[in-house]
Amino acid sequence: MIDTPAPSGTATKKILVVEDDPAIGSVLKEALGEEYQIWLASTGAEGERLLNEVHPDLLILDIMLPDADGLVFCAQLRPRFQVPVILLSASQRQADRVLGLKLGADDFVSKPFDIDELAARIEAVLRRAPHETARPQQHESTQTLGALTVDRARRQASVAGRILDLTPTEFQILSLMASRPGEVFSRSELAATLWGARDMSRSRAIDVHIRRLRQKLEDVPQAPVISTVWGYGYKLDAEPPS
Repeated sequence: MIDTPAPSGTATKKILVVEDDPAIGSVLKEALGEEYQIWLASTGAEGERLLNEVHPDLLILDIMLPDADGLVFCAQLRPRFQVPVILLSASQRQADRVLGLKLGADDFVSKPFDIDELAARIEAVLRRAPHETARPQQHESTQTLGALTVDRARRQASVAGRILDLTPTEFQILSLMASRPGEVFSRSELAATLWGARDMSRSRAIDVHIRRLRQKLEDVPQAPVISTVWGYGYKLDAEPPS
């Protein structure tokens, strides 16, 4: 089932919801339809087709679909679509949350969810996805730090010309840390930048994204290194160790 939204005079952002429960789809469309254009798909195949046709600004993805595993679907779309992802799940397993973040999701919401909280999370993800968070020290769209180049206009980072395969959240973290090399960022500061003040309690999720980003940098020669400052947070060293 594919549900096409009615045109809206004010809604400009497009959200694709891939959810096989029609009741949840209806609730999301009713609650969010005034502010966003909502597209509904009930299978992974329908969702992938709409990703190509609609080019949504955000994907809300159930991890249990009739024709696909949402976690696998999330991992497969990452190299092909630069779209932020919020995972929905009725599972209470912490492992699913951690794995979802490792596979590239920007947030994870458990069912049943509070619609106001979900709306706040959507707003936070969309706020950081289209443009780099405005900071006084980030005037240039392209920044070079050693062999690292961060292109904020293209939302792309490379090391010595080699493009890094980063999720939107990983790019956001790397871009922020590269703007202030050598400066230590606390978990709460990174979380506030990524998810807003509402989600400060989720600052420990930063560890998952940092670990994944660090692994990707370690695989590339000449890449800068993310160092842990124990008891406080992380910093990006301009030069890798000799």
